[in-house]
Amino acid sequence: MRPGVPSAADVTFLLIDAVPASARQTMAAIADHWCDAARITICADGRRALDYLKTGIFDVVLADMASLTEGGRSLEDAFAALSQSARGALVIALSESDSVSSAVAALRSGAHDCLTKPAGGRLLAMRLEELGQRHGKARAVLAETPRGADADFEGFVGASPQMQAIYDQILRIAPSSAPVFITGESGTGKELSAEALHKRSPRADGPFIAINAGAIPRELMESELFGVVRGAYTGATEDRRGAVASADGGTLFLDEIGEMDLSLQSKLLRFLQTGTITRIGESKVHQVDVRVVCATNRNPMQLVSERKFREDLFYRLHVLPIHLPPLRQRPADIVPLAQNFLARFAAEEKKRFEGFASEAADLFIARDWPGNVRQLQNLVRRIVVMFDGGIVSAEMAMAADIESRAAQTVATFPGASTQPDYGILPMWQQEQKIIEDALQAFGGNIARAAAALEISPSTIYRKKVSWDRGAA
Repeated sequence: MRPGVPSAADVTFLLIDAVPASARQTMAAIADHWCDAARITICADGRRALDYLKTGIFDVVLADMASLTEGGRSLEDAFAALSQSARGALVIALSESDSVSSAVAALRSGAHDCLTKPAGGRLLAMRLEELGQRHGKARAVLAETPRGADADFEGFVGASPQMQAIYDQILRIAPSSAPVFITGESGTGKELSAEALHKRSPRADGPFIAINAGAIPRELMESELFGVVRGAYTGATEDRRGAVASADGGTLFLDEIGEMDLSLQSKLLRFLQTGTITRIGESKVHQVDVRVVCATNRNPMQLVSERKFREDLFYRLHVLPIHLPPLRQRPADIVPLAQNFLARFAAEEKKRFEGFASEAADLFIARDWPGNVRQLQNLVRRIVVMFDGGIVSAEMAMAADIESRAAQTVATFPGASTQPDYGILPMWQQEQKIIEDALQAFGGNIARAAAALEISPSTIYRKKVSWDRGAA
């Protein structure tokens, strides 16, 4: 939906189709999902559609390819004119066939997706929802957030099914006092998850103490964790409570638990078993009431097998596991996250940014984001600092993307590769070969190839567009 539009009931469609029977089929599909609430305007050709776009505001433009090119106009020119006049609407190309060349031409000229007719209401709704989320709040999100869903949960931003599952998991386990073990790549929000668990728990009024086991020297870690009395060793000039005692009545978050020294792991295990601690240099035993949440960006079972992590400690901590998905596995959240960071950093820098151009949004979605949300946040901050404001263009995003440029520099520098050649193709080349083999097996039929690969036909269209651009 457009900003401020309250529900999917207000969705406006512009349908371009010169064949009455075909137009009726598409209208029936729209009515099947949106009932009678959707507003549909129909026209027979591209020129008439441009007149409607000058005077009306639409959320979705459904354009039959054959109808657009009547009168000898090229497909590229027709879709380019349509997308330029669409004013933020999602442009969907409709076709009677699975022509790869026509679909690629439409996508390259500004269409956001291609569907084969007849498109059922459910498929159309799913595709529009996916596209709306991918292109952010500046474009139409044509399905309401699921009932009870939370798009902004305890500092998280994201309404994808993956994140909804995480929110639900946090809500379910927050009331418990059992240990929680969070895994996930760097930058996926492990500490944010720990804070959410604390805020939604009965311990919310108590302290939340975070300590990073990988950032503190091993010789200091025990005193940081359990405390020390003055004079216990050279440099201990004052009594210190330690993180465990400071978290009494609340939550202790142990980040990068896999980096903790084995000798200290045994003391942590004893604390978990007894609920008591003894400060360095002191014989007195202190009883503490702490819920422990730990996290690691490594595979904990691999650490156990390598004897870097005690197996008994792992099973003591691994009671309630949470695994955070990487950003590349929840593409629907990428643009909303970027929009959130853009608004925040623009306010900090006192600049006016209006959002992301569709080309910039597409670039963001196409990235793998090995640094996850943290990497996305850093890129948006650089954009805000480097530029004065307005709409973030693809050129602005590429200019600020130092990780991508650094990777290209390393890849092209003579002798820069440090990896031995095992004859293994990069993932993108393997993916391209798999898709091309499937298309060949089904005689170029994208729908059948997509079904065999269990992916969306639009994924194949988009991949082919990116491959063609790379070859140009």
